[in-house]
Amino acid sequence: MARQLQIRLMTWDVKDTLLRLRRPLGEEYATKARAHGLEVEATTLGQAFRQVYKAQSHSFPNYGLSHGLTSRQWWLDVVLQTFHLAGVRDAQAIAPIANQLYEDFSRPCSWQVLEGAENTLRGCRTRGLKLAVVSNFDRRLEEILVGVGLREHFDFVLTSEATGWPKPDPRIFHEALRLANVEPAVAAHIGDSYRCDYQGARAVGMHSFLVVGPEPLDPTVKDSVPKEHILPSLSHLLPALDCLESSTPGL
Repeated sequence: MARQLQIRLMTWDVKDTLLRLRRPLGEEYATKARAHGLEVEATTLGQAFRQVYKAQSHSFPNYGLSHGLTSRQWWLDVVLQTFHLAGVRDAQAIAPIANQLYEDFSRPCSWQVLEGAENTLRGCRTRGLKLAVVSNFDRRLEEILVGVGLREHFDFVLTSEATGWPKPDPRIFHEALRLANVEPAVAAHIGDSYRCDYQGARAVGMHSFLVVGPEPLDPTVKDSVPKEHILPSLSHLLPALDCLESSTPGL
């Protein structure tokens, strides 16, 4: 008789999986600008940020580390370019705003723990699972996790800045497996990105769950992900894990 699968390691994405910003990013940028005497619409800044972030990530992936940048320099440049695209051309006026935003987003008070996160992490611990973070975040993540009270749940934290490998690069997942000393067949990853989280983990042989929001799923994603791997909220994870373990033969 085949043994039942027993997951031993669960790796976690962070942003929009466990944490999210307390306020929309455009509002944060607009508030800081106003404090420095600049009036810029929050919606304009939000739209500009999305364009700049996409372009910056393409030109200088993983915080520009391979181009000699630090993550702080990378983010300050994103802020400068965002305001420039939103119509503010005075870089000197933006510099103190950029520095303030970088510091503010380092603080736990800027972040909100998503509903169900703590109970789900506690439930995973009760089952005896090893837990780890695998995130395309920068060096500020450890401090943020400590500040919001989640760091204690994890055996270790891997960021793309620290490892040099952003998801979906298989090397960051392999490093998590190495540190946990488990095979991919008994590990699962949870995240909100189809490409970086769901596909990235499955490409190395791990199981994976996709956290989705209230908006409709992209049809391509919906057709590619079995419904039992889709989590409408984190409270759905433990039942989904039970289903996975009962339906999959073990090693």
